[in-house]
Amino acid sequence: SKFHKNVLELLWSYFMLDVYDILPFDNPDGGVWKQGFDITYNENEWDSEPLQVFVVPHSHNDPGWLKTFDDYFRDQTQHILNNMVIKLQEDNRRKFIWSEISYFSKWWDGIDSQKKDAVKRLIKDGQFEIVTGGWVMPDEASAHYFAVVDQLIEGHQWLERNLGVKPKSGWAVDPFGHSPTMAYLLKRTGFSNMLIQRVHYSVKKHFATQKTLEFFWRQNWDLGSSTDILCHMMPFYSYDVPHTCGPDPKICCQFDFKRLPGGRVSCPWRVPPEAIHAGNIQHRAWMILDQYRKKSKLFRTKVLLAPLGDDFRYAESSEWDQQYQNYQKLFDYMNAHPELHVKAQFGTLSDYFEALRKESNMGEKSSSSFFPVLSGDFFTYADRDHHYWSGYFTSRPFYKRLDRVLESYLRTAEILYYLALVQSSKSEKMSVFPSVDNYKLLTEARRNLGLFQHHDAITGTAKDWVVVDYGTRLFHSLMNLKKVIIDSAHILILKDKGAYNYDTSTPFLKMDDIQSSQDSLPHKTVIKLTLQPRYLLIYNPTEQERFSVVSVNVNSPRVKLLSPFGKPVTVQISAVWDGATTVSHEAYQISFLAHLPPLGLGVYQLLEVPSSETTLADYDIYMSGRNSVQEKPDRIFKIKEMPNSVDNIILENSYMKLWFSGMSGLLEVYYIIVQNSFVEFAWYGTTSNRDKSGAYLFLPDGDAKPYIFTDPPTVRVAHGKIFSEVVCFFHHVMHTMRLYNVQGLEGQSVEVSNVVDIRGEYNRELAMRISSDINSQNRFYTDLNGYQIQPRLTMSKLPLQANVYPMTTMAYIQDVGVRLTLHSAQSLGVASLKNGQLEVIMDRRLMQDDNRGLGQGVQDNKITANVFRLLLERRHGTDVKASVSFPSLLSHMTSSFLNHPVIAMTTYADSGVPEMLNTFSPLMSSMPCDIHIVNLRTVQSKVDTEPSDEAALILHRKGFDCRFSNRDMGLLCSTTQGKVY
Repeated sequence: SKFHKNVLELLWSYFMLDVYDILPFDNPDGGVWKQGFDITYNENEWDSEPLQVFVVPHSHNDPGWLKTFDDYFRDQTQHILNNMVIKLQEDNRRKFIWSEISYFSKWWDGIDSQKKDAVKRLIKDGQFEIVTGGWVMPDEASAHYFAVVDQLIEGHQWLERNLGVKPKSGWAVDPFGHSPTMAYLLKRTGFSNMLIQRVHYSVKKHFATQKTLEFFWRQNWDLGSSTDILCHMMPFYSYDVPHTCGPDPKICCQFDFKRLPGGRVSCPWRVPPEAIHAGNIQHRAWMILDQYRKKSKLFRTKVLLAPLGDDFRYAESSEWDQQYQNYQKLFDYMNAHPELHVKAQFGTLSDYFEALRKESNMGEKSSSSFFPVLSGDFFTYADRDHHYWSGYFTSRPFYKRLDRVLESYLRTAEILYYLALVQSSKSEKMSVFPSVDNYKLLTEARRNLGLFQHHDAITGTAKDWVVVDYGTRLFHSLMNLKKVIIDSAHILILKDKGAYNYDTSTPFLKMDDIQSSQDSLPHKTVIKLTLQPRYLLIYNPTEQERFSVVSVNVNSPRVKLLSPFGKPVTVQISAVWDGATTVSHEAYQISFLAHLPPLGLGVYQLLEVPSSETTLADYDIYMSGRNSVQEKPDRIFKIKEMPNSVDNIILENSYMKLWFSGMSGLLEVYYIIVQNSFVEFAWYGTTSNRDKSGAYLFLPDGDAKPYIFTDPPTVRVAHGKIFSEVVCFFHHVMHTMRLYNVQGLEGQSVEVSNVVDIRGEYNRELAMRISSDINSQNRFYTDLNGYQIQPRLTMSKLPLQANVYPMTTMAYIQDVGVRLTLHSAQSLGVASLKNGQLEVIMDRRLMQDDNRGLGQGVQDNKITANVFRLLLERRHGTDVKASVSFPSLLSHMTSSFLNHPVIAMTTYADSGVPEMLNTFSPLMSSMPCDIHIVNLRTVQSKVDTEPSDEAALILHRKGFDCRFSNRDMGLLCSTTQGKVY
């Protein structure tokens, strides 16, 4: 009955938070399966239905880790793929799977057509399968969904163009923890099945006892079953051969025939494999069948998956022979002895899933109640003991930030390029637009960004020189994308398209900020003013009309700014500082509120005037060692120097009032609703045990110690018409809190930025902690991949490092009356260790390896900029369902502004500039508030590397919490129940 089915469904539904609640997280010795238990079976369990075994050969190829992508390809990967073509053709019972298209496409470009035909034939015959088919196997904690989707499209488009295939099963054996965002994206891609491996050992053991290692993974918000995807969780410690044939690694290792005596790899359990021959086959077949049977007892069906591979395996021809010939002998023996009740063969991943679905009587469509349903995620991962992999949520934060900057530029370049491409096809005169060259740059940028989503790249877990290789690729693409943006904006903004001409030697526009190397922070150019107006173009990458404060540097304080309609605009002039207390008169910063059309360009004009009506910012500088207040002589700005004092510093706008300590300059009160919240910094050390923190692991020596300074820091306070700010100069961090004095979205949250430099430290990690009187009751919320919110519970039964989670774009705490959200422009680790607290780890410097294969610590720290926004909102009522939560609409928009800042460009001064439009406005009106254009991605033509005239438009409708007021929020859009036009 229907009632019966619903009750069943409820019994079978699990939330990961509940699983965590019931697990003891003890770590008893489980015998041969150290983290599990002894498995027993009855000889005759398979009498009526034989065990079906699929041995799936695979080779895990990291696109960069201990070597760069190119070095791995040269030394290992190309040989693996070359041998694959030869060896699979020798025997049609042989199978092989592959996942990383970054490598596969590089190999494909270098082989002849005969080989290409052979590959296509192997795929058609089901001997060779592409699994997942992304550009890489992405990290699932630090990667933003924009980039995850993009690398998936890049891989799938490549496969469709070159092989005419579409992958259908997901394979993720090495990411350090797993996100439901990935499950959702694979499901939306059309996949039916997926596999994961790195899950906390206690969770694996629990699932094994319950036989829930195979389940339907359902999204937290899904009230039906439309997001369900069948997921297989591997039960043991690793994806290598010792941990995949069964529970006993000492025995499974003897069936990894690459480890035969005389080779380069051996078995750490000190019993080597033996080649299979007539004299030992009976015993050996029995040994491995015993492992297969034990492993199958952890699952619900008589179909078994036994992966056969490891990192960069099958490189030598001899290794193919060792594995395939010995296994074939075992299969032939087992299959020829019906009394063993087993059918064993090589298979692809999809061979396994097809057999599994057939066995459990599931058609492609129906999800039966045969497998349980699970919602939630698999962070934070621990592979043994208290070794939680929460360090990598922050490791190499400089590049985690660069990644997001590149994403924002790539999206802008994609959108403007497509609009320019359409424009350029309209007349002969415009056909000189460099569409093919720019498409090549776009493709390369997609691929470099895609490569960086790899689970040893954005994670910060590669060798120093490999990090430099990734960084250099990101940096080159950043420069190239700026060229694409400039070229595209050029053609779109001209009033008379007939005046268009393209000259590579003299670009029409230049970007307002420049970055001089792969490991340095960007800085602003200084715009030279003359009596002739210079154009300042501001691009709005969001799909709603937008008011944003724009700041640019000019060479004179006598400046006038005209709006797109020729009206003077209110401008604040701030000093450009050289250090904490010295004003540089080389440049002046002007700030104004720009009003921009959705996805459009606003054209402002800058000129020098004899006398200017602009307003200047005033400065108060608090310094230790001063004993009186005195005016600091400056020919333009009013600057007061004074001793650090017990009096508070106050900033306010029409939405809020902030009190800061006159001693440290740090926030003490954030007043919208009476809310004490204060900011502090703290240091984590690492344990004195043998195992210490490294690139992957966070193993602190207890709670963080407060950041102590002997002298109070220099604190510089600016008061201005457009914004006011407090800047604190500590030894390891320059901390800024800025409040915009504007109506609308940017005035409603505080901008927080930290420039962090811990290059002189030894085994220390620096955290920023926000403490408030919110009664959060050990609950906090972090986003997964900028796509969804996952509720968290800080648990006292777990070590501190287990309570650290990944934050991609936001984290919040709340009680019945308020919610405090920390918005982030880069992925970092976060925790809420005490009631009302939220803390984020900003950088880590570690002097030793943490024994996960990297072979080095993290000592290549850079001066790193972290950018946040702090948003405090009133809320009403309690959550209906504890397992799901959503940001408010204001919160979504704030995140969007932070992750997609406006882009400023200027015309070259000396070129006679043709007439431009006042604004370029591609949309008739704003998109609804809850609709986001993820990308508008020009599709490559079928034949070559040129663009086609098609583009993929990707839209995302965001889920938001309706219990927050949307009135008087200054949102320039509405919601329309998902209607886009």
